[in-house]
Amino acid sequence: MRRALAEAERATLSGDVPVGAVVLAQDGTVIAAGHNEREATGDPTAHAEVLAIRRAAEHLGQWRLTGCTLVVTLEPCTMCAGAIVQSRVDRVVYGARDEKAGAAGSLWDVVRDRRLNHRPEVITGVLEQECAKQLTAFFRDR
Repeated sequence: MRRALAEAERATLSGDVPVGAVVLAQDGTVIAAGHNEREATGDPTAHAEVLAIRRAAEHLGQWRLTGCTLVVTLEPCTMCAGAIVQSRVDRVVYGARDEKAGAAGSLWDVVRDRRLNHRPEVITGVLEQECAKQLTAFFRDR
């Protein structure tokens, strides 16, 4: 999660909301990372999770991220939750809950919806206060 927090800090340099994500291989090594780049690129899909998932798939040479863990500073939104399910990530670990748009247990629970063909394990609250503090500081400064 500390690596994801460092990624999130990079997002603030371009005025993006500080969300960072990393993808870990089954052995725990970081194979990809990303941070929000919507403002930097003008791409509405450039969320940290989506970018990290794309880079992990490129690194592995396949779209299935079976055995991988996605670590992200903020609970994924519905778009990112869909990408998580579609990429077959085994585990999602997130820090701060997103009561307004969270789709991994807060507002919705897309990633564990029994109607879908893949449901990753979800671990919440990892370094939650640090993740929330980073986001709060960003919005307070704006």
